[in-house]
Amino acid sequence: DVTFAVDRAGQVGADGATHAGSFDLSYARCIPNMAILAPADEAECRAMLHTAYLHPGPALVRYPRGAGCGAVPDKALTTLPWGRAASVREGHDVAILVFGTLLPSALDVAGRIDASVVNMRFVKPLDEAMVLRIADSHRLLVTLEENVVQGGAGSAVNECLQAAGRAMHVLNLGLPDRFIEQASQTEQLEMAGLSPARIEQRIVDALAALSADPSPPVAGRSAEKG
Repeated sequence: DVTFAVDRAGQVGADGATHAGSFDLSYARCIPNMAILAPADEAECRAMLHTAYLHPGPALVRYPRGAGCGAVPDKALTTLPWGRAASVREGHDVAILVFGTLLPSALDVAGRIDASVVNMRFVKPLDEAMVLRIADSHRLLVTLEENVVQGGAGSAVNECLQAAGRAMHVLNLGLPDRFIEQASQTEQLEMAGLSPARIEQRIVDALAALSADPSPPVAGRSAEKG
């Protein structure tokens, strides 16, 4: 058994364009028996490292470069329920499934468009029961991750819906299929379309497209064109 503590997840600012952790969720998902955990803040990161250490199998905990958001870890080492997501906001029509540290951005956006927000925590094993339950009560699912869209956490959600035969509009938000030029982390997220304002606009555009096209969705189809 081994625990991989993977630093520099997502955009890394001054470290440079080719030093970003843009692909690790995609390649790690392909490894049999590999668990993948994505903490939303420093407190959850500490709990996930302990959870992964106690797990009887290989596990990867992925966290970003830089300071946390100020979350205070528990004094005692704690564990998280294995493979379980956490619902953090109840809304209507739209549900944002967040993998990792973009949770504050998701909550910021959700407060303006009255969306549900789920801290997914685990990329693998995915909390499929949560995904299907949320799909039953929302019009649009949005997956949000600081990893390339191809093969990442959003792809895991699409695969879950397709395997269940669930017809659902899905908007996969993540890093684009290119290297983001060197800049601050905030500027890089803006370039990638992952700032709160850009996330909100992309969701609003997806909802407008769904209203204009009343045809039933295909299971796992992306709601974003282009």
